[in-house]
Amino acid sequence: MASHRRPKQPSRARVTVLTTAAAAAVVLSANAANAAPSEKLSKGEVKAKVDKLYEEAEQATEKLDGAQEKQQKLQKEISTIQDNVARGQEDLNKLRDSLGSLATAQYRSGGIDPSVQLFLSSNPDDYLDKASTLDQLSSQQVEALKKIQDKQRELAQERAEASDKLKDLSATRAELAKQKTAVQGKLADAQKLLNTLTAKEKAALDQEQAQAASRASSRVNLGNTGSASSRAAAAFAAAQTQLGKPYVYGATGTASYDCSGLTSWAYAQAGVTIPRTSEAQANAGTRIYSESDLKVGDLVIFYGDYHHVGLYAGNGQVLHAPHTGAVVRYESISDMTFEFGVRI
Repeated sequence: MASHRRPKQPSRARVTVLTTAAAAAVVLSANAANAAPSEKLSKGEVKAKVDKLYEEAEQATEKLDGAQEKQQKLQKEISTIQDNVARGQEDLNKLRDSLGSLATAQYRSGGIDPSVQLFLSSNPDDYLDKASTLDQLSSQQVEALKKIQDKQRELAQERAEASDKLKDLSATRAELAKQKTAVQGKLADAQKLLNTLTAKEKAALDQEQAQAASRASSRVNLGNTGSASSRAAAAFAAAQTQLGKPYVYGATGTASYDCSGLTSWAYAQAGVTIPRTSEAQANAGTRIYSESDLKVGDLVIFYGDYHHVGLYAGNGQVLHAPHTGAVVRYESISDMTFEFGVRI
């Protein structure tokens, strides 16, 4: 017989929970719909955020450049030490062969002393310290053994030095990877922001940058171009030939540059070697703290941690490689945080 029981009704508590959840979902959906338009940043806000990300990327870029420079230096030093160790081992083998020849001659002339046999081992140090043993050797043998001892100590020192530098190289490579990831992350974030702009907004930003560079260029041509020295003038002239080249982090020319890559390349064209990074370039010459005292070709250091550098172009302008997405160009010093100039 079929059951005529009424279906079980949901409890009041359950109905209340479901109703509350549904209401909350409606409110959240409405809020999301209302919030969506306000999340769209204006062109100016995007530019400000992107500029900040580019600045942070350049900070990481200069650390990356420093790590790359240190890695190259360590690799050269390790290679030199390893070559020295190889040559030293050959010298040591020759010294041992020489001592063996002395022992062979002694044996042929009347028998080899047992102490000499011990000295022919790979570690004669213990026996050299015993005066009684030295008394039983010829002066020629003693001299040969001392040379072996000195060479062994020298090799041990060089091997220890190579081991330390290899550890340092490993740490430097880890730092290199870390900074490269940091740079790439900042640039990716900047690109995401730029992708939120419309084609029209992007074109407007590009036009604004081009106009600013044009104004800076005209000020350079109208201003005082007295140079700090003939070499500074030559460095500046070289940098001018690179106007329009793109900024690429870690690049030193001539297809592209980062900020310190451009300045170090420019001075190299003038026959002057300066450090690779902006932080090191900040200590490469005489500091000029007043903008009014700057001369064309002086390095100009920006920001408290010295992570950006350019070349003074005269009339309050700097020639530099600004950041990713830009090209080598003129810009007003006042657009950045000036710290001091450096006269090479």
